[in-house]
Amino acid sequence: MNFQLNPVLLHFLLVTVFSFLIGLEVRTYKDRFHSNNDRINFIGTARTYTFIGMLGFIFYKIEPIHLSLYIAVLISLTILYSIFYYKRVISQKQSILLYLVMLCVYSFGPISILYPLWMPSLLFVLIIFILNAKLSIQRLSIGINLKEFETLGKMVLLSAVILPILPDTKVIPYIPLSPFKIWLAVVVISGISYGGYLSQKYLFPNRGYFLTGIIGGSYSSTATTVVLARKGNLLGVNTLIDASIIAATSIMYIRLILVAMVFNFSIGEKLVVPFSIFALLGFGLSIFYMRYAKNDKGDLDLDDSNPLELRTAFIFAFLFVVMMILTEYVIRFYGSEGLKALSFMVGFSDIDPFVLSILTGKYTVNLNEILSAIIIASGSNNLLKAIYAIYFGGIKNTWRSALWISILGILTISYGFFI
Repeated sequence: MNFQLNPVLLHFLLVTVFSFLIGLEVRTYKDRFHSNNDRINFIGTARTYTFIGMLGFIFYKIEPIHLSLYIAVLISLTILYSIFYYKRVISQKQSILLYLVMLCVYSFGPISILYPLWMPSLLFVLIIFILNAKLSIQRLSIGINLKEFETLGKMVLLSAVILPILPDTKVIPYIPLSPFKIWLAVVVISGISYGGYLSQKYLFPNRGYFLTGIIGGSYSSTATTVVLARKGNLLGVNTLIDASIIAATSIMYIRLILVAMVFNFSIGEKLVVPFSIFALLGFGLSIFYMRYAKNDKGDLDLDDSNPLELRTAFIFAFLFVVMMILTEYVIRFYGSEGLKALSFMVGFSDIDPFVLSILTGKYTVNLNEILSAIIIASGSNNLLKAIYAIYFGGIKNTWRSALWISILGILTISYGFFI
């Protein structure tokens, strides 16, 4: 005989347990962040929050249509807290945090009945997390650049509001993509870059040179190479700088695999093996030079410009369209050989617009020729970084990293030409 727990009983028990645990968490919050003499400024215990949750469930269940009993109890609790809050204002210790927590606990009953059990469970987890994250949130609010929230807000506006209303049909002559897909590509590539930017700036604020190379390479291996080379020029001969520069280029291969997987999975699959080999080769060289490094306690900042700046996004979109038109022209009049030559030349600039155009466009070339173009462009970009390493770091200081990046570039280009 199968035993099945009554759904109402299950929801009631869930609300009771969650309410009790929230009450315990409030007590822990008080002990952790407030002194004992603040006891009188905290309303309720674990039992209080348990009863609040139970009352919310019971009064909603009794009258679920007009919610008159549920609202009456809510008003009563609000009046009670208002009296308590008035006394806190007099003592200059005002805070509505506990009232907000109480409202969440009081809502457990209706939520557990109206929604699947994952909803009250998620609410419970969020309350626990937010109460425990007080110090982390304070540190974040102090250390973060508030201007970046404005920039991120603009990007959210363009991606969540503007993007859905853009036409998903081809309306621009000579461009094989719709405005929707063009801007979607910009949003995705900017998001990938922004993730690396946030990691290097906030998740690892005390990073060393090597970690700077790895994280910085995830959003701009070229800019990271320039910054590291300049530091190498100040430090003199330092194998740690060489290791970091090579690591930044190695990460570029992984990044291109991810980008290709997002926009053209077939191309991404074909890039996995060769680019993984090149990346592993680069990491092997980095580890070799790390063995002879003096220390990794240095600290330096990459370019502090936000990759989600609107100006950067619009420039990228413009370059993306230009590269698409240029690629279409070259393929039409010069064929696959012209595409290879274009790929090599593009590598001496920002390759992302070209890579995206070749991944998303519809050209009269086969899959292998598209694959070859991406590989050649990434290889010639390595040659550009080698030049930057010597120019900004000095040939005496960074010739090792420049040499190995050049070799990686030549190997990559060779593979692209003969694929």
